[in-house]
Amino acid sequence: MGEIKLGRVDHRLIHGQVMTKWSKGLGINAIFIIDDALAKDDFMKDIFISSGKSAGLHVDVFSQDEALTFWQEQQFGDYQVMILFKTVQTAYDVIKKGLPVNHLNLGGVAKKTGAEFVIPSVALVEQEYDQLKELAAGSTDVFFQTVPDTPKVGMKEADKKFFK
Repeated sequence: MGEIKLGRVDHRLIHGQVMTKWSKGLGINAIFIIDDALAKDDFMKDIFISSGKSAGLHVDVFSQDEALTFWQEQQFGDYQVMILFKTVQTAYDVIKKGLPVNHLNLGGVAKKTGAEFVIPSVALVEQEYDQLKELAAGSTDVFFQTVPDTPKVGMKEADKKFFK
């Protein structure tokens, strides 16, 4: 049975930090990107899949429904998986629909109108923050951290600073 080692919200998806710092340190052998739009773009899918091969990782791109079906039917096979999401909304949706992401890291969320920085690389609007608080109130450990060797900020610490 496969295992979801880490979920990560990062608008850049696969890049050097993900490939070298996060995947190697957690014993990951597969990265699954869950993004409905990207799942329909064969050209971009091929680019992401190729980037994983060069690092010795299996990479696949799924729509939300495809990922949920793969989990329900096969529990991701024998893969030790990092799941990447472009947005908080996508992470929230699939977790609420039953994907068991026990640890959700936010490492790269671009600044947008009305957003506040939680850490220098993560800017959230209030709706996103509320969604994360809801997940954290359940069985998901939500934390903010760019790379493993930078300080980890949990929801309790973030609550003291943001969206009062």
